[in-house]
Formats: sequence, C-alpha cells, structure tokens
Amino acid sequence: MGFNPTGMWTAMYHEDELERTDPGSPAGDYTGIPINDDARLRADTWDGDLVSVLQHQCIPHSAIYAMRAPTGLKISTINDPASGQIMAYIIDGTYTGPRTIWMDGRPHPSQFAPHTWAGFSTGIWEGDTLRIETTHIKSGYLRRNGIAFSDQATLTEFLDLHDKYLTLMSIAEDPVYLSEPLVRTESWVWNPYQVFTPIAGYGSCIPSPEIPRPYGWVPHHLPGTNTVVREFSTEYGVPFEASRGGAETMYPEYRKKLKQMEIPRAKVFDVQFEQEHAKQAAK
Repeated sequence: MGFNPTGMWTAMYHEDELERTDPGSPAGDYTGIPINDDARLRADTWDGDLVSVLQHQCIPHSAIYAMRAPTGLKISTINDPASGQIMAYIIDGTYTGPRTIWMDGRPHPSQFAPHTWAGFSTGIWEGDTLRIETTHIKSGYLRRNGIAFSDQATLTEFLDLHDKYLTLMSIAEDPVYLSEPLVRTESWVWNPYQVFTPIAGYGSCIPSPEIPRPYGWVPHHLPGTNTVVREFSTEYGVPFEASRGGAETMYPEYRKKLKQMEIPRAKVFDVQFEQEHAKQAAK
C-alpha cells in the first residue's frame, strides 16, 4: 500500500515563492494566515535584527516551516535489520535538518516529553497517501516576518505522488496563535540527477557578533511604535486593515468589505512605471 517516496526531489515554487525564498515576506504582510490578536501583537513587536543576536543565529526553523525550504529533498529509509521492513522515512534538506517519520506504529511520547525543532512524527498509509502527524514541536515562525506559532502547535501532513510530482498538504493548528487551521501546500519534482546540498550551518554553526550593540540589548518594538508594519500596505496597495490577516480575510465574502475600503496606490508599481518610462525615453 502506498508509493515509494525515496529519492531526490527538486523544489518547485508555484505557490508562495516570495515567502519561501530570500528575503521572505515583508514586515507587516500578515495576509493569508488566520492569526488572532495575540499573534498580531507579537508580530508587530518583532524586529528583523533579532536573527543577528548571538542566541538566535543558529536556531533553525521548526517542523511547521521546515518543508518550505528553498532547496531539494532527499528521502531515505531506516529498515529493520532482521525483517527488512521500513521502520522510518528520513527527510533531509529541510530548514530544521533531517526529519524522522516513524512508520512502525510507535505512539507519540508523553505531553511532558521534550520538544525539538523537528518534533516527533509518525506516519501511516491511507490508501496511496502518506499521512504524517507531528507533535512536540519547539515554537517558531509561520512566516519570516514575526508571525509565530507556539509549542502547543501540531502539524498534520498529507504526502501524495502524481506522476513524477510530489505534493505535500500541511495543516498547522495552534490554540495559542491561530483561530483556525492553517492549510498550505508545496510541490517537488522527481530528479535523480539532483546534486543534493543540505542546508548547512545547523550542525556546525558558530555564532559571532554581527551588529555592534550595547550588551544585553534585544531588538524589539514596543506595542504601537512599529511603523514598519504599515509599509507593506502602502508599497503594494493593500488596505492596511486587510494586511493584518486573520481568518475573516481568507474567505471570498471578505471582498465585500474590501470594496468599502480605500485602496492605496501601490508605490511598487509607481517605481516600475518610472523605470519603464526612463527606458522608453532613452531610446
């Protein structure tokens, strides 16, 4: 039952390319995520310089974000030495380092067990779909602009194969920061010629000072003082209220509210127009 997911897979970016590649989503872009007020406040107080602090430089992304890495995957197995049965799948190439998906029916540990970046994952075959349940995940980011999830979050994933394309649908649930489940997908294409390069640094990362700062200073914004979160609205012509995210903004019915809002002129398009005008004038 099921298919053989082992091999080399090259990432595709049909969805959320700007979010998944560098530099990531701009500050203040909370669109498409059903965050609550607590998550919104935490994101508003976040400062991008936080990743340069010594204690944060070597922190990988947790499992909920791990599969969105801008790299290919290598999937292999752990086999029982006596029976040859598959005990686990190992997924390498993610933001969190290798993930182990146990397939031998073992239970998830106690709620008091330690949390890790990869969490604890078990898998079962449901027809030709591999269903993966992950718990015990350390808190991390849903998007690289301060939108976070807590260590109470859980992850359910569905891995499918269509011809030579591997598709993953993930459902993240978090009673602390999400008002509804967050559903996302990503795809890979089978590529046996891929030169696998794991995301380096997590195993041998050595933090070093990057930005001169006073001892003990922590990058942050006090509530209500972060003006950067408004820049996404003005740059891309998105009403500020709509840029704040939340479950309501994800449904088609929200279009009625959008029609009643003032739509700011996108500065991004003004810059593109000026550049194109300059090219035409130079001819």
